[in-house]
Order: sequence, then C-alpha cells, then structure tokens
Amino acid sequence: MDNKKTKFEQSLEDTLGIAPSPPIVQEESPKPVPPEKEQLENDYKYARENLYQVIEAGGSALDELVHLAKASENARAYEVVGQLIKTLSDANKDLLEIQNKVKRLRGEDSTNNTKINNALFVGSTAELQKFINRRDDDGNIIDVTPEDNGN
Repeated sequence: MDNKKTKFEQSLEDTLGIAPSPPIVQEESPKPVPPEKEQLENDYKYARENLYQVIEAGGSALDELVHLAKASENARAYEVVGQLIKTLSDANKDLLEIQNKVKRLRGEDSTNNTKINNALFVGSTAELQKFINRRDDDGNIIDVTPEDNGN
C-alpha cells in the first residue's frame, strides 16, 4: 500500500506534534474456502488414497508375518497375523463405506433409484380370495399368475 500522506494528515501531525504514524499494514485476506462440493471431492480422494496405502502396506506386512509365523510356529505370531487380517478387512470395508457416504452426500443415493411397481387386482372378492389362497373350486392348490386373471 502507498505510504503517502495527505497534506491534512501531515499538517495535523505537525500541529499536534505527533510522531509520524507507522504505515498501515493490511493483512492478507484469508484464502477463500473452496466450495463444499470441491471440499468433499478433495477429502474423499485424500481418505481413499490413505486407505489404499494402508491396505497395500498391510498386505506386504501380512505376507512377511505369515512367513514369520510359519517359521517360528509361535502362537503369538499367528495371533498377530489374525489381527492384521481383521484390520485389513476393516480397512477394505471402510473404503467401501466412504464411497457410499460420498454418494449419499452427492445425492446419488442408490436407494432413491429403486423402482416400485404396484400390482392391482381387478375382480370380485371371491376371485381375490381364490388368488390369495391359490386354490381352485375343488380345493387344489394352483399357481395363479396375473395373466390367468386377464391383467
């Protein structure tokens, strides 16, 4: 910013015997926060990359631990292998959960895309009862399809 003072400011300082004022320093404006959608994408990519790294590193560690457990035949080594397998399974589940959560946040929830077809029965009460009970007049069980009712 320009440090030039107006004549009025200069004469006021001279008249009142005020020491020259320090230059006004404006703070940089904070970086604009990216839109929520962009934050969501960045966070999703970051979390996904981290989980990939964890899973890959865990897979390598698991291979080494299995060899160690076989070589040592130590029960504790096999217990650690089991714990690592569970941890890696949980990491894989977390990866899938992140995808589902991001889809929900984006409004791509798959439950909203389900198609519901309603069936309508047109006929008498007796015919409806036969349809529900799936029995003919003789009491035999039959398989009734909508085409049989003319629908």
